[in-house]
Amino acid sequence: MLNDIKADAKKRMQGAIQSLENDLSHIRTGRASPALVENIRVSYYDMPTPLQQLASISVPEPRSLLIRPFDPSTLKEIVRGILASDLGLTPNNDGKVVRLNLPSLTEDRRKELVKVVKRRAEDARVAVRNIR
Repeated sequence: MLNDIKADAKKRMQGAIQSLENDLSHIRTGRASPALVENIRVSYYDMPTPLQQLASISVPEPRSLLIRPFDPSTLKEIVRGILASDLGLTPNNDGKVVRLNLPSLTEDRRKELVKVVKRRAEDARVAVRNIR
């Protein structure tokens, strides 16, 4: 019985840690990552759809993302979805692909990101404490 309780607590704590890792992967750092935009919701036939289901996302350079839609007719919707997200990215549509150039982080934005990371880490700590 005690081992069952320990196993359950360990499983739930690992879930809290994985959730934190997932949250942190979506925070914009100075380097491009597909995780940054893959969950942006795009209106596809009036249904909000994650970007990763509509296009392939690649990193051709350290500070740029290349979004190649499976259906070229979704380009305008993808651009609208990126602009509607609050990531501060400006998409460049060249008719076949969407390019995103990530600007350098300003000092103010870095400080804001540090606050966000600290808040999410504290939330994860509280979740682990509650499990104990």
